[in-house]
Formats: sequence, C-alpha cells, structure tokens
Amino acid sequence: MTTKSDEVQSGLTEYVTTMIGGQLFGLPISRVQDVFMPERLTRVPLASADVAGVLNLRGRIVTAIDMRSRLGLPKKEDGRPAMAVGVEFRGESYGLLIDTIGEVLKLANDTREVNPVNLDPRMAKLAGGVHRLDGQLMVVLDVDRVLEISAEKLAA
Repeated sequence: MTTKSDEVQSGLTEYVTTMIGGQLFGLPISRVQDVFMPERLTRVPLASADVAGVLNLRGRIVTAIDMRSRLGLPKKEDGRPAMAVGVEFRGESYGLLIDTIGEVLKLANDTREVNPVNLDPRMAKLAGGVHRLDGQLMVVLDVDRVLEISAEKLAA
C-alpha cells in the first residue's frame, strides 16, 4: 500500500477508477480498503436519500453511500447490481456504491489539474481535481469531501 510520502517522492499517484452515471472517477488507492458487491442492504429509517443503508462486511458494519444520489444523478436502471468501494473516514467504514469498477491507473501528480470552471457543480463539490486522459476526463474524488457531507447529513 502506498503512503502519502511515497506519492510525493515518486511524483505518482495510483487511482482506482470507477464509472458513475457514465462519468469516469478516480479514487486514490491509498484511501481504498476493498472493492465488493454489497448484499442485503438494510435501510436506515429517516436517513438521507444518499444513505442506501448499512450492511455487514466481514463483521464490520458498513454505511453504504449511493454515489449516484450524492451526485444528483438518476437511479441506475440497467438491472445490474451496484458495486462498492470500501473506504474509512473518522474510524467508520463506508461503502461508496458505484456502477462499475475499472482499472488501477498510475498518474503523474503534475498532470492533475484544478477543477475546470465548467465542471458540474455537484461534481465540483466532491472533486479534488481532474486528469485529462485520452478523450476522457477523470474526476478525482476527494473521499473526505464525499463523506464529510454525508456525516453532516447523518448528524442533522
């Protein structure tokens, strides 16, 4: 597993790529604990719409966050089950529900750009920059921003 100091020294960051609503996103691999297929989600009464529920993952209670809902996108209608990327925030386990998982990309830190002014505001709130790839824009998800907003909603 890479650490922040490894990333700074090498000038590279590894990203786990995901697709959500047809948009390519990257999560720093240093923040990803596991990738899994969520089963038997239990709804949480009175939780916000982006909290899909909770599940038991190898003895841990994991809060599942529906990234489509977080991004203001319509529900997935292709019938394929969602996948989840397991992350941790403030000692709690979360599963970010995504459409599909992609490959791991190792990208130079100096090719990462600030959010473009025309980036959808819902994405911009959660993005920590972008990488321009061959014909595609990869939005870098800032896991802390994604879960900070969710934690605020849970507390409200």
